[in-house]
Amino acid sequence: MAVEHFDVVIVGAGLSGVGAGYHLQTEAPDRSYVILEGRDAVGGTWDLFRYPGIRSDSDMYTLGYAFKPWKEAKAIADGPSILNYVRETAREHGIDRHIRFGHQVKRAAWSTEDALWTVEAETGGKTLRFTCSFLFLCGGYYSYEAGYTPDFPGADRFGGRLVHPQHWPSDLDYAGKQVVVIGSGATAVTIVPEMAKTAAHVTMLQRSPTYVVSRPAEDKMANWLRAKLRGKLAYDIIRWRNVLFGMYFFNLARKKPAAVKKRIVDMVRAELGPDYDVETHFTPTYNPWDQRLCLVPDSDMFQAIRSGGASVVTDHIETFTETGIRLKSGKALTADVIVTATGLNLQVMNGIELTVDGRPVEPGKTLSYKGMMYEGVPNLASAFGYTNASWTLKCDLTCEYVTRLLNHMKKTGLRQATPRNRVGEMELLPWLDFNSGYVVRAMDKFPKQGAKAPWRLHQNYALDLMSLRYAKLEDGAMEFSNLERAPLRIAAE
Repeated sequence: MAVEHFDVVIVGAGLSGVGAGYHLQTEAPDRSYVILEGRDAVGGTWDLFRYPGIRSDSDMYTLGYAFKPWKEAKAIADGPSILNYVRETAREHGIDRHIRFGHQVKRAAWSTEDALWTVEAETGGKTLRFTCSFLFLCGGYYSYEAGYTPDFPGADRFGGRLVHPQHWPSDLDYAGKQVVVIGSGATAVTIVPEMAKTAAHVTMLQRSPTYVVSRPAEDKMANWLRAKLRGKLAYDIIRWRNVLFGMYFFNLARKKPAAVKKRIVDMVRAELGPDYDVETHFTPTYNPWDQRLCLVPDSDMFQAIRSGGASVVTDHIETFTETGIRLKSGKALTADVIVTATGLNLQVMNGIELTVDGRPVEPGKTLSYKGMMYEGVPNLASAFGYTNASWTLKCDLTCEYVTRLLNHMKKTGLRQATPRNRVGEMELLPWLDFNSGYVVRAMDKFPKQGAKAPWRLHQNYALDLMSLRYAKLEDGAMEFSNLERAPLRIAAE
């Protein structure tokens, strides 16, 4: 079997993978690379999800790439616009020419002797092998195969359509029908107002409330600046304004949770009026940012509730019935369509089986280095964004770090970069300090973070900027080794 070699293999052609391709060919242009994409299209999440109203809950001035200004009027953009942005980036920079579609990466094995990863990808019923000096995992954080659906009692009895947003059926007609959306996260608050435009009624059924905040879909200051300033300057100004405000708001929520909670709930009360039961339906028991806040553009969720097109029910499911759902309170919800917006199945290291010199890598027993590499695993990084800010902010910095690492190894002639814990015993913490259900279900499978740098996972762009863009590569924890071998010379007889 022929084995192709590239300096870098990137896994995934979504937002992160396309960004990685740009950084590689810009900052390490002499390295060859290939992007192995399991699906048949560029875009990742933004191509996979097709549910009504699909959009970002982050502004595009921070979700967009640092190198490619967002030029559309809406800062809170819909899914098709984001997908077009990612694909346009791939075309403009020739990144699409490096993508192999339909290549599902299953395994990767590191050999110290050869200083190479051997990557196995399945395509068309065959297994292909690639070798690379560096493996960059950019395939996201959840399984594309299926979303998470709890084992609802009596679900098989329901006579209508039961769908999960991750696999939205193209033939689903909900116009004039009764719809129940189970869930209260970002997907639910996106779907509800969009479906309410044509459905007879949409009920959002939640076990407990989530913090919901409204923001304008268009950023007036950003649009004004773009009209006044040419080039990338306006984009950079708004990007930094949004980064700094996000950091300020997160820190305020941590330091004064009661005050921030009151402010968010008061804003909801102002939207829905004094007679609405905000205490039951929009007042969580946890503090802000213990879970991700839900963003709604231009108050669309609240408008749908005010108009009567949508409602919120806070209760627990007793069982599905032939015609809908019976709740533990005794109330019954009639439904023609039930949408289970119940979350994702998180997937560690893109679901790839990894070995290092024949030893299996056990992610749950591995220590994370700077939130992107792993103790004892050479020449491998993964792109993983922020939970309290835009995904791309961290991914851009991760890509910069990877190219710095590659250039340093080439300059020194050392072929291997391996994080080593030289601190010794220290407190180990979960990968994410988040209590959302989809996070809690999977955290034991994810790497751990340490209590001290560089093993600490910052959810802070400014700290990561210093750590990944400016800090020394040789920091005492990153071990450079495996000197490049000189070519064998045979003396002439």
